[in-house]
Amino acid sequence: SQRFGTIVAGSVVLGARVFAEADDSVSVWAVVDDQGVGSPIGEADVVAVRVRFADDEELARYLTAEEPLPDGIVLTRGIGSGELLPRAAIASERDVGTVQVPLDLEPHRVPGTVDAGSVIDVYVGGLKGRGEQAPDGPALSAVTVVAAPPVEESFAVTGTRQLVLAVDDAAVAPFLALLDGQDDPVVRIVQRS
Repeated sequence: SQRFGTIVAGSVVLGARVFAEADDSVSVWAVVDDQGVGSPIGEADVVAVRVRFADDEELARYLTAEEPLPDGIVLTRGIGSGELLPRAAIASERDVGTVQVPLDLEPHRVPGTVDAGSVIDVYVGGLKGRGEQAPDGPALSAVTVVAAPPVEESFAVTGTRQLVLAVDDAAVAPFLALLDGQDDPVVRIVQRS
């Protein structure tokens, strides 16, 4: 009976050692929170997770955690919390085709949960210079907030809240023209994620 216990214990230890040596998982980066197109990605935005891939070709699609993240990268598509960071979803800031556009907003027109990484729609209301209404629908759709300091850190004197948005380069001029064409534009934010 003691001999049987020794054999069982030895088998368990040997099995655990063989299993541990057979662990072919690899450490790759996963995104900590939801992030949208144009969001900058740094070490604070990712966490290393161990994953087992079917083959090296599959592994090559992702950034391994053994190497530091490249400097100055942004997302070219949205990525959800906990999702692995694929190489195909990143680019350098200058290659992604977005620019950062700051908006100063009345705090009550911005959902309290909007933060860096949120994906939002921007609506502009008010009267045009000739008394015409602003267009229906969002002026900017599915844009990413890249910075969202709290009111006390934005412009405490004016009481506005600043959001910095990653906007497609081609959409910037029409958006600014829309704002400039309003006598008193009312800008509202609708949060998608």
